[in-house]
Amino acid sequence: MRIQEWNFRILALASALLLVDCLQDLQAQDFLPVEVAAQPGAHQIIVSVQGRPFTRFLYPDSLEKPVLFPLYAPDGVCITRGFPLEPKAHEPQDHPHHIGLWFTYEKVNGLDFWNNSYAIPAEKKSAYGWIRLDRIISARSGQSGEIRYRADWTDIGHRVLLVENTRFVFTASPDLRMIDRITELEAVTDVDFEDAKDGLLGLRVAHELELPSAQPASYTDAKGNITSLPAESRSAVSGDYLTSAGKTGDSAWGTRAAWCMLRGKMQGDSISVVIIDHPGNPGYPTYWHARGYGLFAANPLGQKVFSQGKEVLGFKLRTGQKVMFRYRIILASAATSLSVARINQLAAEFEKKYQK
Repeated sequence: MRIQEWNFRILALASALLLVDCLQDLQAQDFLPVEVAAQPGAHQIIVSVQGRPFTRFLYPDSLEKPVLFPLYAPDGVCITRGFPLEPKAHEPQDHPHHIGLWFTYEKVNGLDFWNNSYAIPAEKKSAYGWIRLDRIISARSGQSGEIRYRADWTDIGHRVLLVENTRFVFTASPDLRMIDRITELEAVTDVDFEDAKDGLLGLRVAHELELPSAQPASYTDAKGNITSLPAESRSAVSGDYLTSAGKTGDSAWGTRAAWCMLRGKMQGDSISVVIIDHPGNPGYPTYWHARGYGLFAANPLGQKVFSQGKEVLGFKLRTGQKVMFRYRIILASAATSLSVARINQLAAEFEKKYQK
């Protein structure tokens, strides 16, 4: 009986594994081809799914950093704020450095890469940093689309502090759009990332996904620049945060979690925007710099700020050292928001896919 029982258990396990493989095959068949079209003359790469826009990779000299802008959910709804590149009616026009999806940091050897924008006066520009695209390495269409590029993190005199190598992987299904961003930074000189609030992966969402509030808000950046947001600018919005640790709304800000979802209503659909951290990243699980006015950011390097001094990371790279950051961004549109179980499944797949 024991041998028969053992054989039965082996058969049951084999059947379960076969079922998992079949489900994975079915999920793979659901993937939609992603088209990636480079337009060097326009300094952009267009990413689309079956002729419908997904996003654009923009790298003109007029921007202080390369960005993905705009971003579209599967139903065709644009989930990013239009200002300052493509302003829309009734949306706030604060923080001009918040463009689409970006990756920068506030304090890199004392230079502010995060807050740099066209709005900084020329006489103050020397306190800021630029991420200047060096070259597009590849742009490929397929079952998943891919963009690889190299960029330099520089000061105003074009002196290089960091070399960035980034890979975007774009996947799509009828109900999801996913972006995996894998970024390696290599120090050209000794680099200190002082613990700071503004970093690291940032997304500025559409007005409708902001959090409702009856109170005006005011925010001051590292240089003392103040941005005020009137209460009425957020009176007709529907956003709400949920983290893997169970934090919701404004309580998500300054807390650690493996992932964070922003959910709301746009044009009748439930929109879910999820950012997933990776266990291989420094400072995992990240702190969430998730603001009610539409800034949705993951910042693992600002621990002193978010912990009110209880933790200090003081992240550094010595000359020649490298560090890897991996993030998954998910856009979904459906009758209801993404379930926690689905997000956890996508997070587990993300961790497994980029283990090294």
